[in-house]
Amino acid sequence: MRYSAQVKPISYLKAHAAEVLQRMGENRETLVITQNGEAKAVLQDVVSFEETQETLALLKLLALGQRDIEEGRTRSAAAVLKGLRTRKASA
Repeated sequence: MRYSAQVKPISYLKAHAAEVLQRMGENRETLVITQNGEAKAVLQDVVSFEETQETLALLKLLALGQRDIEEGRTRSAAAVLKGLRTRKASA
């Protein structure tokens, strides 16, 4: 997606808020809002925002897992399965 085509001044948003929101909902467009010629905010539809948040959460989990690997905080699959079987047997 090219954000350069989706840059609008805040005055445009004020004058066309309903139209902008409708278009964002239909087309899932992201809009960069400028103030005094500088990018100040990004607007996106709710579905895109939720997808972005889910993606970030998954990336964070991957990063945490990678850190565990680098710091040696891992166990083999066989050791994990053995522990689970032991718990199940004693329950």
